[in-house]
Amino acid sequence: MTGIAPLGRRAAVEFVGTGALVAVVVGSGIQAVKLSQDVGVQLLANSLATVLGLGVLIALLGPVSGAHFNPVVTLAAWWTGRPGSEGPGLREVAAYVPAQVAGAIGGAVLADAMFAEPLVHWSGHDRSAPHLWLGEVVATAGLVLLVFGLARVGRAHLAPVAVAAYIGAAYWFTSSTSFANPAVTIGRTFTDTFAGIAPGSVLPFVAAQLVGLAVGVVLVAALFGRPGPAGEDVTVPHGEHHHDRPAVVGH
Repeated sequence: MTGIAPLGRRAAVEFVGTGALVAVVVGSGIQAVKLSQDVGVQLLANSLATVLGLGVLIALLGPVSGAHFNPVVTLAAWWTGRPGSEGPGLREVAAYVPAQVAGAIGGAVLADAMFAEPLVHWSGHDRSAPHLWLGEVVATAGLVLLVFGLARVGRAHLAPVAVAAYIGAAYWFTSSTSFANPAVTIGRTFTDTFAGIAPGSVLPFVAAQLVGLAVGVVLVAALFGRPGPAGEDVTVPHGEHHHDRPAVVGH
């Protein structure tokens, strides 16, 4: 695909992609609970479906919008792209973030509908604890580092596999099961199922994700250098120059 798609189309892709991602996360969680009473098996099924779905969505929709599906990625792309013209501007941010949140809510409602659950039933799954917030900081920082690190070293084409693999691993090595995505966090309040999160737990989770965003951006600059005035990196291996335009997300 050549050229930049109109902003309306890119925002629609962010809406659909984020919605599909949340439908995968919530729907696979509901299915897992129906098929097994073992919580470990339920989490395994949920994480595997998320890995596969996320990889497909990034590969399919990345060429249109960058496949952010995540306000953290959109904000990081805007911040790191400020010196040049490669990152999204405030106009894109203002279009992408509401589309991502609306898509996440729609995806949760769609998953509930597919499994004959109440369409909107606030989650009662409380996730309020400092160790969970720390897990979100780690998960989000790692996601930002991966996404923009791949772009800095010219490996952005690996994003569908690398990002999906990271999220799958983070399901298991973080205490929070790696939401790492404010839009998805909000969307998952609308379903009182396996993947849900209580509305009262959202604000601290989102705050932790924003801290993770800041940590991730600092790590990218420290490990890969800062982008120069023309959108090129100050530090790039083998003298090559690569633009800082992501093709990813977070679940």
